[in-house]
Amino acid sequence: MANELIYFVEDDNNIYELIETTLQLNGFKCRGFYEPLEMIETLKTELPDLLVLDLMLPNMNGYDVIKLFKAVPSYTSIPIIIVSAKFTENDIVMGLDLGANDYITKPFGIKEFVSRIKSNLRKKIVIEEKNQLIINELKLDFNRHKCFVNDNPIDLTFTEFQLLEYLMRNCNQVMTRNRLLKEIWGYAEDTETRTLDMHIRSVREKLSRYTNKQYIETVRGVGYIINE
Repeated sequence: MANELIYFVEDDNNIYELIETTLQLNGFKCRGFYEPLEMIETLKTELPDLLVLDLMLPNMNGYDVIKLFKAVPSYTSIPIIIVSAKFTENDIVMGLDLGANDYITKPFGIKEFVSRIKSNLRKKIVIEEKNQLIINELKLDFNRHKCFVNDNPIDLTFTEFQLLEYLMRNCNQVMTRNRLLKEIWGYAEDTETRTLDMHIRSVREKLSRYTNKQYIETVRGVGYIINE
């Protein structure tokens, strides 16, 4: 995992230099920007493998940058890691809801920073071919609309299948409660319901009959994630 190109947007000079030095010492190519508009202009000529993004920036805030990335088809697959001094649960959930892949609060440890970058760059162990989606021993067969664990069929409801598919397609990325409720059920933001929790519990119980691996993990106060 070397020579990946990482863009970072940071207006604090000390942190800018820290990020730049850290990335270079760990074998990454990088390009830094003090404000978002210059970075956005550069996207027209070269796309990065990952974006490290502050939130409080001149001319355009980080949240709006994320919205732009998720609106342009050629940018949507670029992982975004927020690095911000904004540390409340609402700040983190908002960033993840908009589509960021990870959130690191300042001040941050260098080892953790590098580890998070490598984790987000790592290709998902997902094979999608012949109308199948596979993560390790877990498989969805779209032709038959069936789920299998270690080749054992799992009887999922239509909504449970949709939920598991969405989590699998976004493996290694935290999906917030709001995002799942909106994408799967069409609920408005901040809807109070236990529907998601009940479906997660049901899917977990069904998968656990044939595997000891806890595929769906809870991220307390945020949502859920499937790890590879």
